[in-house]
Amino acid sequence: MVAVAMLVPIFRASGQNGTSAYTFLDHPTSAHAFALGGGSAALIDDDVTLIDQNPALLGPEIDRQVALGYMHWLGSSNFASARYGMPAGERGAWAIGFRYLNHGTITQTDANGTIGGSFSPQDIVIEGAYSHDITDRLRGGIMLNAIYSNYEQYTAFALGVDLGINYYNEENDCSFSAVIKNLGGQLKRFDKRYDRLPFDIRLGYMQSLGSSPFSINITAHSLTKWRIGSYKHDKEKEDDMEVKSNFFGNLFGHLNLGLQYQPSDKFYIALGYNYKTKAEMSTYQRNFLSGFSVGMGLKVKAFRFNVAYAMPHKSGSSLMLNVSTSLGELLN
Repeated sequence: MVAVAMLVPIFRASGQNGTSAYTFLDHPTSAHAFALGGGSAALIDDDVTLIDQNPALLGPEIDRQVALGYMHWLGSSNFASARYGMPAGERGAWAIGFRYLNHGTITQTDANGTIGGSFSPQDIVIEGAYSHDITDRLRGGIMLNAIYSNYEQYTAFALGVDLGINYYNEENDCSFSAVIKNLGGQLKRFDKRYDRLPFDIRLGYMQSLGSSPFSINITAHSLTKWRIGSYKHDKEKEDDMEVKSNFFGNLFGHLNLGLQYQPSDKFYIALGYNYKTKAEMSTYQRNFLSGFSVGMGLKVKAFRFNVAYAMPHKSGSSLMLNVSTSLGELLN
């Protein structure tokens, strides 16, 4: 039981410099967004998997779309998702979804080190989203997340809300977004301590480069604080950590940078860079690829396939897959 008792604060401290729990909510379910530096708040695509990036990216152009997703995260963590979205009148759309996160198998021991079995920490998110076109170029959206966590004998339940807005100029192929993520809190705690959701404010920008098939994608995250820093381990003192922080690291640590090549609406190749990931892996056997992500998408008739890959350090990598279809297009 000692290992179980230690697990809860470990999960609380993972990510966001230990200031909040539920940091798995920041993992994208879209391979397209993941390829562009780990997330994108302004990516324009008729793809229902993007709604956790910004609910205003949902729209009536999604015609009864069904999407399934899978992600192998670092170590033995595996995430799965399913979503369905459809129009709600001429100017609105709604979607429902499900996310399941399994963090691998952990050995359960007592104070003497005696093994008493094993367990798998799990998180489940039930979600619903709605968007509405305010004008021909401006769209707003809202997303509700019901979050259940089970870490052996410890359970918790929370509610979170995302609010987003997007401006898209189709003539110039230019997109701006603003998102408030994870408003809300716990209704049932793991124990006596209250854990916060990873509240965040994000801004997104996407712009095609002239008449070329290239576009840039920039998402600024963690905008509630300037000093973002990264942890550096003392090799002689394994339990001690110090926070590295400088102007350059703080500036670029807030940005996901992406470049996309899309010659048609049926195919794209995306490349992304995340400085914060590279900095955090500095003492974890990072390699040249740390911080970089790459992906591609292909549409064949009514089916869409997306894949993305990242390798933060030498002994661990992440792979994400999406497959989706539009029932309206498939049945016609």
